[in-house]
Order: sequence, then C-alpha cells, then structure tokens
Amino acid sequence: MTTPKRPEQGILTKDNDLSKTDETIGVIDAMVDGLNDHDIDNMGRFFAETFRWMGNAGCGYKEGLTEFQNGWQRPFQQAFSEKVCIDEARLTQGEWCAAFGRQEAIHSGEFMGIKPTGKKVIIRYMDFWKVADGKIEDNYVMVDFPSIMMQLGIDPFNGHGWEKFDTKSGDLAHTPTIME
Repeated sequence: MTTPKRPEQGILTKDNDLSKTDETIGVIDAMVDGLNDHDIDNMGRFFAETFRWMGNAGCGYKEGLTEFQNGWQRPFQQAFSEKVCIDEARLTQGEWCAAFGRQEAIHSGEFMGIKPTGKKVIIRYMDFWKVADGKIEDNYVMVDFPSIMMQLGIDPFNGHGWEKFDTKSGDLAHTPTIME
C-alpha cells in the first residue's frame, strides 16, 4: 500500500525570522492602539502601502492600504460606533502574530443590510499578521459576521445552525456582564 503524499505544512512560516518577535509585538501593540483611537487616516504608520487584508466571506479581500481604509475600516466604523478592540489572546513568534478577541461596539449604521438598531454588540475575530520591515504586510482575518447578525435579530442560518446539537449554551462573551 502506498502512503499518500502529504501536503507541505506551514509554508508561510517556514522562513520565519525568530529574532523579530519583540519588533512584531511592538508593531501589533501600536496598531491596536491606533484602531482603538479610530485613527484611520494614519494607519500607514502600521501597514505597508502594499499590504494585503484577506478576510472571510462578507469581509472580502483588500489589497493596499487605501483599499483597506476605504473598503473595510471606514464602512466598519460607519456601521459600528464606540468601538473598542480587545485582543483576548496573542501568540507571537518571529514575524508572525496571531490573536483572537472581540470588539465591543454600538450598531449605529447599516450592516449587511440591517438598519441601525442602537444595540451594543460583541464582534468576535481572529487575526494573523505578518510583519516585515516594521510594518504589517499581510493580515489574514476571520470576523464572526453570523454572530453579529444574530445579535441584531437576523438568523443567517435560518434555524439550521449546528447550535441545535449543543447540550448547553457556550460563552462567546455574550454574557450579561459584558453586554451591560
């Protein structure tokens, strides 16, 4: 019996320069502060002009700083005001940093066709950043749009979500203490 050829793993990180860990941490710390300051016009301090932002369905793919600012940051900020980004966990190694966390915000503009509700929402996310020459050059992103929609009263799964198989409700930071 022939063993199937396995795909190569970790292609993007195989040449990771581990001596860059502290620099990467500094860039990401400063960038998150910039996000929390809502400083869209000056994000070039943290992102390379040619960087790529690669998101899940609904988020899209943005190539270059200007496309990212105009095609993600501004529409997102128009949909959600009083937004605060909280990385709950980060793992940094060399030129790479991964994080998951939440943004707490007010739904104050149209989002996915949903008119503003004024509700406070929790926006769950995962980010994977590649830093080179002191700036983010790649950002792989997953934003939990279905959860946001459900918080706003829209079930994108039309009752077919696999939560129906759960024996108890999980805590995705949708607890009354956070939502107050």
